[in-house]
Amino acid sequence: MEFGFWDILVFLAFVIGVITLGLVKSRHEKTSEDYFLAGRGLKWWLVGFSLIAANISTEQFVGMSGNAASHVGLAIASYEWMAAITLVIVGFFFLPYFLRAGIFTVPEFLEYRYNGTARTIMALATIGIYMLLLGAVTYSGALTIKTLAGKMGHDVSLMTGSLVIGIIAMVYVTAGGLKACAWADLVQGSALILGGAAIMIFAFLKLGAATEAVKVVDLQTGAVVLQSLAESAGPIERFIDLNAERLNMFLPSNDSVLPWTALMLGLWIPNFYYWGLNQYITQRTLGSKSLAQGQKGIVFAAALKLVIPFAIVIPGIIAFNLYHKDMKLEAVADNATVIAKYLKANPNTNLVQTLDSPTQAQIDSWPQEGFAIAIFADRESMKAVQINNYHVLPILKSKFDETTVEDYTIFESGDKAWQSTFPVVAAELTGYNEITKMAAKMAGESVEIEKVIAHKYDTAMAQLLGNVLPQKVGIVGFVLAALLGAVVSSLAAMLNAASTIFSMDIYKKYISPDASQKSLVTLGRLCVIVFTFIAIFLAPQLGNPKISNSIFTIIQESQGYLSPGILAVFVFGLLVRRGPAICGAVGLVTNFAVYGGLKYVSTFDKLMENEMMATCIGNFLNRMAISFVVCILVMTVITIVKPLAQPIVFQKNTDIDLQSSKGAKIVGVVVIIVTLLMYLIFSPLGIAK
Repeated sequence: MEFGFWDILVFLAFVIGVITLGLVKSRHEKTSEDYFLAGRGLKWWLVGFSLIAANISTEQFVGMSGNAASHVGLAIASYEWMAAITLVIVGFFFLPYFLRAGIFTVPEFLEYRYNGTARTIMALATIGIYMLLLGAVTYSGALTIKTLAGKMGHDVSLMTGSLVIGIIAMVYVTAGGLKACAWADLVQGSALILGGAAIMIFAFLKLGAATEAVKVVDLQTGAVVLQSLAESAGPIERFIDLNAERLNMFLPSNDSVLPWTALMLGLWIPNFYYWGLNQYITQRTLGSKSLAQGQKGIVFAAALKLVIPFAIVIPGIIAFNLYHKDMKLEAVADNATVIAKYLKANPNTNLVQTLDSPTQAQIDSWPQEGFAIAIFADRESMKAVQINNYHVLPILKSKFDETTVEDYTIFESGDKAWQSTFPVVAAELTGYNEITKMAAKMAGESVEIEKVIAHKYDTAMAQLLGNVLPQKVGIVGFVLAALLGAVVSSLAAMLNAASTIFSMDIYKKYISPDASQKSLVTLGRLCVIVFTFIAIFLAPQLGNPKISNSIFTIIQESQGYLSPGILAVFVFGLLVRRGPAICGAVGLVTNFAVYGGLKYVSTFDKLMENEMMATCIGNFLNRMAISFVVCILVMTVITIVKPLAQPIVFQKNTDIDLQSSKGAKIVGVVVIIVTLLMYLIFSPLGIAK
């Protein structure tokens, strides 16, 4: 991949232009309402683009396209298409209550409906989860920078990439608050859609010109075959033929990522939480000029959601068709430490050997049966050779010497392609794991799990950027600027949201109730700076493959501690007007206990051998569904035992126009119908048949 003069010019012009626009449009922020909610003056087109830009980041471009490259395929698009339906419901069910209440933050609504305790619990939990989200978004952006820089021959660390992303976001959020974010999002959201469309078009052109590609033949095992491509077949025909197995929105019920059972309830929970009750998204709608403007903006964003998978998910699938070997090579660094631990745990193995300072010829000719751990004295000698054999795992001697292993360590993979990619090694590991588990059980000890992977799926988008886009004409620069803008938009949204919650729900409520408007704005800016550096510090830690092979999965699963309980408490509070104040706090605490308990139980090997148990709690979306139902039941029992004497009445605490938009409602219904048709087309009855 080459970065020419026009690419540099376009990239710099875009970044400087976005920052300048954000600062110019928000240079008069003096009150907390100005800084945190853009003076409640956002029009529908700013709301719509800002919602998309705040949402779509490298979490999607890296994580979602990475999941698409794996066995999950098109099914991962449910996060987008379900969001289209969710947004419409949020616009006409949640938003009227929020704007009527005149709130600054989503936790504040819990005090409006329940009491201050519920508000504080949600505020503290939200800030906690936002720290992980800030780190995750920064990491995914830094990973893209690192991968692309590597293709250009430069070694850029995750920390360096994190610093670049974090500081750009920090500059305009600190200065201008939500209005700066919204205007920057207008440009970045538009560029994001155009950049995604460009990637998809050039990916299809590359597939159309290819002579061979890999075809997924078995979703259960992740097995693939290399297939020659007929010259007469066009790009779309080739795409469907290669990926028919993965063009299905309904995965088996035992799938670890997105089983069809999760579509019934589990996936709706993070969707409703994210789009209706998540501060960094909802803050855009709380800043609407009126209810009608907010509803129009939400429906506009819902319509855009229908096309997002074609710019993110489809290219991710094509990336695996064309560049699965490159993804294997990207995985060797992650596997090096893990397999080194296996060697030290099982020194008698014949499948893992060491090579001290191997030559290029030794690396290239290493056989395909087992692994070789290539030990290098320093980074310079490691860089002097090219690792083009994914059975050779490079590691520094100092790191190899420091590698230790717990007494009861097993080696597993969540990557379905692992078994078919490394069948001989996988067979030995399986036998070793069984013996180790039995030994641990007899000793009364728990096992330590190390994860191996076959492909670094999260590099799918970077593979496309480095291989399919025309070089040195400015297109690469524009797409990279759009991707950087996507990261910066999401990071900026989270920084603004986290600072708003801390300033309004913690500082103003408990520390300084009489704080001046100036001091609140100053505190908000200081929070942005502090949270930025927390994100920069956390980002490199999330690159550990032991945590997960998908940053998208990390984010979604972690929010299970929060989203089912928050959604249950809000829905119950709006529908059951006689629910007592204690329901809010109890509902939130119940979710922490139930979701955490189910996650802990899911680690028990004996229980998870039961197919029904594995289906029920093996997947985090199913655990979310169970947690949501339990929270509703607990609050229902409390209400039956001690209902309020009089139903809650939601008082109007705002001067903005609360007239609903009939036009937005009609378009919203159309969006829902089109979404359902998409599910029918990409189902066992449609194109995937």
